[in-house]
Amino acid sequence: MSKIITSATNITGKRHRTLPARAIAIEDLRLMARRRLPKVVFDYVDGGADAEVTLNANRAAFDTLTFRPRHAVAVPQCNLQTRVLGRDLALPVLLAPVAYSGLIHTGGELAAAQAASKAGTVYILSTLSGQRIEEIRAGCAGSLWYQVSLLGGREAAEAAIERAKNAGFSALVVTIDSPTNGNRERDLRNGVLELVFQDRLLPKIPFLWQLLARPTWLADFWRNGGMPPLQNVLSPGGGPTPINKIGSILTYQVTVWEDLRWIRACWNGPIVVKGVLTGDDARRAIYEGAGAVVVSNHGGRQLDGVQASLRALPEVVAAVNGEAEVMMDGGVRRGTDVIKAICLGARAVLCGRAYAYGLGAAGEAGVARALAILRSDLDRTLRLLGCESTAMLDRSYVD
Repeated sequence: MSKIITSATNITGKRHRTLPARAIAIEDLRLMARRRLPKVVFDYVDGGADAEVTLNANRAAFDTLTFRPRHAVAVPQCNLQTRVLGRDLALPVLLAPVAYSGLIHTGGELAAAQAASKAGTVYILSTLSGQRIEEIRAGCAGSLWYQVSLLGGREAAEAAIERAKNAGFSALVVTIDSPTNGNRERDLRNGVLELVFQDRLLPKIPFLWQLLARPTWLADFWRNGGMPPLQNVLSPGGGPTPINKIGSILTYQVTVWEDLRWIRACWNGPIVVKGVLTGDDARRAIYEGAGAVVVSNHGGRQLDGVQASLRALPEVVAAVNGEAEVMMDGGVRRGTDVIKAICLGARAVLCGRAYAYGLGAAGEAGVARALAILRSDLDRTLRLLGCESTAMLDRSYVD
């Protein structure tokens, strides 16, 4: 832990070691991450597609929904627990799959998984990971889900599913909203393709100032071997796919409804379909065998101009009608956001940026601090609402 914290920031001394504890809101961790990370990396985490209309709408939706509290009610103790796909979680917040987490911090996916485990919740490992499925399982005692995509085709996906099954991952997340990458203009302006996904030096030169401006991050990054290959996408030769080959394998990432049938045949555990925004897609996901759906617009990183996840949530909850569990992600920054989503019918929420900011600020310690902030927010908000547990929340608590 101390090694992770030490390499997380260029601030020295006692303040250096206690930096994550100074954060009182997710926004504080965001600002810490912004100071530590190169612009190209921070904007990769922070940005969205096109004009970022949907990115901003996700936050605005929470801001415009108001509470209806029960006053003069004593709440001596709050129960934050929930049950998701048959497993009890200490709080209704799961860590969403975040691709290329090793860019954000050298602790990468394992740092986030360990923080989630200690907090009593689920970590979801992205296909686009620089750390092996088996490595994450060996270093984490908690609940793990695997997010599968068709990068490299069905054969590569089947191999990863089998490895996740053998490693004891308990659920499979199938993302359906990414037939191609969204037009993330910040990434294009910052040269993310040239800096991260190309071997040649010449295209990198106009963008190198971003890395040189963050020497501590750069030293840690290269000390740990730079950008690792995609450990869970096997190439035709059997080894992990080099990161500079990502462009060629993106062609094979489209997931269609028929794919869920062979995925179901490969996997004997629960399947979660992520990227649902309409009642029709929710019903189709259940028909194809999903045990849960995640209402999600990919954090505003794919199709810009779709509605906020929170706005889409009631339609999906009504369409599902109790036949599957419903979760959501998009814009979650506070415990009040989590509670509003639960009031509208979500079993739990997934957060991505909220913990990625913590990861960027201070590795595992930063992720732990993000979860602690959300936990504290949840407890305080329940008390102020006059509600004893997240299980008792319903639409009567919001306008």
